[in-house]
Amino acid sequence: MSADEFEPNSTLTRLYPEAAVGGYSRKDGQIEFYTRINALVDESSRVLDFGAGRGHWAVDPMPRISKQLRWMRGRVAEVVGTDVDPVVTSNPSLDVAHVVGLGEPLPLEDASVDLVVADYVLEHVNAEDAPALAEDIMRVLKPGGWFAARTPNKWGMIGLGARAIPNSMHVRILDKLQPGRKAEDVFPTRYSMNTRGDLNRLFAPHAIHVYGHSSEPVYFGRSAVAWRVAAAIDHFTPTRLAPTLMIFVQKKAA
Repeated sequence: MSADEFEPNSTLTRLYPEAAVGGYSRKDGQIEFYTRINALVDESSRVLDFGAGRGHWAVDPMPRISKQLRWMRGRVAEVVGTDVDPVVTSNPSLDVAHVVGLGEPLPLEDASVDLVVADYVLEHVNAEDAPALAEDIMRVLKPGGWFAARTPNKWGMIGLGARAIPNSMHVRILDKLQPGRKAEDVFPTRYSMNTRGDLNRLFAPHAIHVYGHSSEPVYFGRSAVAWRVAAAIDHFTPTRLAPTLMIFVQKKAA
């Protein structure tokens, strides 16, 4: 695990002074999501990282605690990763990596995984693939196992903004808002699994737990004014319309 030193940007520390202690704010969605994931695993768990990608978080600058929470290799029995991009085979956080094409079934046995994680992946799933994917995720999970996902809310500020902009322009716009973000980490968005209604339909009859979360508005670049405006909008936005959905689905007992 990389031990690169991380320095929070000036906008973060200006608006969230606590970021000077440990490098993260009280609203950090990554800390929230992975703390809850860590509560679901132990040394005997087998974990599937669905849409694992190149594991940029393992090598890019990031608060040390974020990397500690995300890095499960060596702390659980096995971490398996899948992705449509062959770059997944270079992901250092995985014990095993598989390249899986769009719409292809997961190369895992039935009831062989304790936890499936999909971190900012569901928004890229095609509508025609969503039902089969949900079924396949439940297939590989053991009874009582968990599917954990973090994804933009289709009806939240991020989802509405992303859907208003053609996919062909996402790289150009994000490059202006988030300098340094690599083009290979930007993917077309579909938003076919990004509402409570979609999730209830796709994952019934399993136990579905979904809640909204508002993190720091990093999508608005480094402008303190833009961050303040976004934070004000979040403050008055109903929880059901929060920018991010935290999703936890427990597979029903056999």
